[in-house]
Amino acid sequence: MRVKATGLAVLTVSALLFTAACGGSSGGGSDNRGATARPNGASSSAKTRTRLQMAALEQGDVPGYQVSADSAATDRARPQADRKACQPLADIMGDEPNPQARETVNRGLGSQRALGLAVAASLSSYNESDAQRLIKDLRTAVAGCPGFTAALGGASSTYAQVKARPYRIGGDESVSWSAASTQVNVTTPVHIVVVRQGPVIVRFMTINLGAPVRGKAQELVEVPRDVADKQLAKVREVLG
Repeated sequence: MRVKATGLAVLTVSALLFTAACGGSSGGGSDNRGATARPNGASSSAKTRTRLQMAALEQGDVPGYQVSADSAATDRARPQADRKACQPLADIMGDEPNPQARETVNRGLGSQRALGLAVAASLSSYNESDAQRLIKDLRTAVAGCPGFTAALGGASSTYAQVKARPYRIGGDESVSWSAASTQVNVTTPVHIVVVRQGPVIVRFMTINLGAPVRGKAQELVEVPRDVADKQLAKVREVLG
């Protein structure tokens, strides 16, 4: 069973809700269709896409999680923030971290042990300077954007209580923040971590339907260490 791109694209809360609901189901591991690509030379594009797929999480990589792959998208969805300063944070909720991404592979993980816990993980290839700029822009946005609304195709999500959050993780550099996401009258705590490993951007977003927001959303959910550590290890092993 694959993660369906609903609401605000593959990494939004609605897609994660689907992943969480399917977390305890059997069958349906990841496949090699979880990538989106631009036509920047068929040969090099296909090679990069294949390497990202090899580095992405697969069923069995992280015990206790059902891993699914997003089906390939022909058009990349980009949510639009209601405030310019918040656009980098809205971009993160879309099919790719931002428009500079060359290739992106998406995975969804549903916990088989903690009902309602879901993680979206993605790998994106960049020019290294663009990857560095992305991390810088995200840090600036987190510091200057306490809340915003992101819209796409008539649907919208509101993100409040946006706050930087310490999170120890490998890679060359990273940024981490929490928020309270409200979509279709449901408010859910969200934790997002974005890591740069050379020219590769690794994205994690976690929600927990079993932890409704009660004040400080950042205390209620965290990107699971086993998922983050395994994904970063595969990136280093496969992509260097």
